[in-house]
Amino acid sequence: MSLDQAAAASGVSRATLSRIARGETSPTAHVLGRLSAAYGLTLSALPAAIEEDPPRILPRKDAARWKDPDSGNERWTISPPASGYAIELVWAEPPSGVRIEDPTPAYPGVEEHIVLFASKLRFETQDAAYHLHQHDSLRLKLFSRSALESCGSGSARRLIATRGPS
Repeated sequence: MSLDQAAAASGVSRATLSRIARGETSPTAHVLGRLSAAYGLTLSALPAAIEEDPPRILPRKDAARWKDPDSGNERWTISPPASGYAIELVWAEPPSGVRIEDPTPAYPGVEEHIVLFASKLRFETQDAAYHLHQHDSLRLKLFSRSALESCGSGSARRLIATRGPS
């Protein structure tokens, strides 16, 4: 997509996209969510789309890490970046008290499996709210907006397995 096409498809201004592309600003979770939906990719698959020769092994020190400047949510990709694979693993740690809204999934019916390793997490979809405690897991398909809130005393450390489109 051209910059203009990406702006139109994502609802993110051309100026913002240009600043991100030049490395002048770090995108927020909201902006990345809009871009992933525009491209029909999961959030962690965005960088994989530009990898020319992706590795099979991803040492932790080389994993793509990202911290949302608004919420402080930290994420890193556990799966080596590559297109053509259906499942990807991501580790995320939103700080206590943080609420993250996702207005649209990467594509309708994106399948997520979440395992909470520490703290408490509230996960909301348009139809339901789920309360997870340490070592709980949740499996669902997202068709519309969702939100999560880290509501324990520490970061809601979680593993997310996402299945890409078939």
